[in-house]
Amino acid sequence: MTTPIRQALISVSDKAGLLELARGLAARNIRILSTGGTAKLLADNGIAVTEVADHTGFPEMLDGRVKTLHPKIHGGLLARRDLPAHMSAIAAHDISGIDLLVVNLYPFEATVAKPGCTLEDAIENIDIGGPAMVRSAAKNWKGVAVLTDPSQYADVLAEIERDGGISDATRFSLAVAAFNRISNYDAAISDYLSALQPDGTRAEFPGQSNGRFVKLQDLRYGENPHQKAAFYRDLSPVAGTLAMARQLQGKELSYNNIADADAAWECVKSFSDSPLAACVIIKHANPCGVALGANPLEAYTKALKTDPTSAFGGIIAFNRPLDGAAAEAVAKQFVEVVMAPKVTPEALKVFTAKANVRVLEIPPGADGNNGRNSHDVKRVGSGLLIQTADNRDITAADLKVVTKKTPTDAQLADLLFAWKVGKFVKSNAIVFCAGGMTIGVGAGQMSRIDSARIASIKAQNANLSLKDTVAASDAFFPFRDGLDVIIDAGAVAVIQPGGSMRDDEVIGAADERGVAMVFTGVRHFRH
Repeated sequence: MTTPIRQALISVSDKAGLLELARGLAARNIRILSTGGTAKLLADNGIAVTEVADHTGFPEMLDGRVKTLHPKIHGGLLARRDLPAHMSAIAAHDISGIDLLVVNLYPFEATVAKPGCTLEDAIENIDIGGPAMVRSAAKNWKGVAVLTDPSQYADVLAEIERDGGISDATRFSLAVAAFNRISNYDAAISDYLSALQPDGTRAEFPGQSNGRFVKLQDLRYGENPHQKAAFYRDLSPVAGTLAMARQLQGKELSYNNIADADAAWECVKSFSDSPLAACVIIKHANPCGVALGANPLEAYTKALKTDPTSAFGGIIAFNRPLDGAAAEAVAKQFVEVVMAPKVTPEALKVFTAKANVRVLEIPPGADGNNGRNSHDVKRVGSGLLIQTADNRDITAADLKVVTKKTPTDAQLADLLFAWKVGKFVKSNAIVFCAGGMTIGVGAGQMSRIDSARIASIKAQNANLSLKDTVAASDAFFPFRDGLDVIIDAGAVAVIQPGGSMRDDEVIGAADERGVAMVFTGVRHFRH
């Protein structure tokens, strides 16, 4: 059913697209009601408009805080067109129906995002009349259409011009979007106010956490076929993150594809400032091969050497545009997802022969910066764990040499490389590296010693030697035994956080074995 539009009320903070919409409505002889600055803009541009105060017979008051909170407004929005009693009631009080509401709210989110925003500024940007009208219109969606975002204007105007009104399906869709907008608006206010401290500062974690996400797609199933799943994105996504990826080809992404692709992308992003190309190969959320090279092909070739068996069916990410040469090499193996900040036409042509391979392009932000999440969230029974993201970067200047032997410049470069990789390996993590590539990776073991042994086994299986490598440990060595296993395997330099009660014992062991060791002072557990 299509409902004709006879009267519209427009009251917006964001004036984008307003004049085009109003002119289109006026051309259909739709009466326009408006308030304050919106009414002035319309009148100044020759569009016939009736001030809400003239319509209600009651002036705006309290510095504009009260203007649409009136029975002539809410009666016109809430009256059910299918109930004669409702229509008789509004007629008796000289209330006319409002068939279209166009409202966007005071910019609360933008206001509180500004540095130096005061509580007074925030409070003044909490909209009252706007949300009240939006809720009234959305509740009565069978008779009223409500627009809450300029992006909706063109399609609705086209429907009015084509069909003479707005369909039930469109009105219901608009009502859902309206309630979602109000929910997000209220959540933003709650987040801000419940984070305020008595001294006026804002706490890192508010008293109430209100997650705001929009669904991107339903997934075929979850981690396993008997589980259901969907993929959601932050309401305000960060550029350069996985949720902003464009899929250029391939099958629909699965739950596991997305989880692993995120691990790959976050790892490879850590090399964005490197002058070299980086390649990360992920399997079951763990890096099974990471390397730097003069170009994407060299980086991929080195990364694959670490563990070609585990790389089968893996996720591959590059920090540089993927070219045809690298694509030709990648296409020779079975790969689930390939991702890069840019995929050249030559590379995409290579993958057209493998239609199932998912190829993603994730351009960085406008400033060239690949975004990072500010917080990590983990669901637990009837609750959430929320923490600031592990975005701490370590440079050579942050390292403390604790042994008699000092690492060479080449070893120092490999130690920092190993440390970056180790940050993305599930704990307990041990990573052996040499020449800008991983040689052995041990992940997710209950014992750090076992992780070291597994890394050695992985290197052996790949016919790689650990002699003269460097090694990274994501957390300190509680005893010297873990360090001895690493040195026995061939490492000549080690990077670790330090901070153990037995640091002196471990440092003594390193000196005894003639290896260099540096402390970062930062731990990188990843559970």
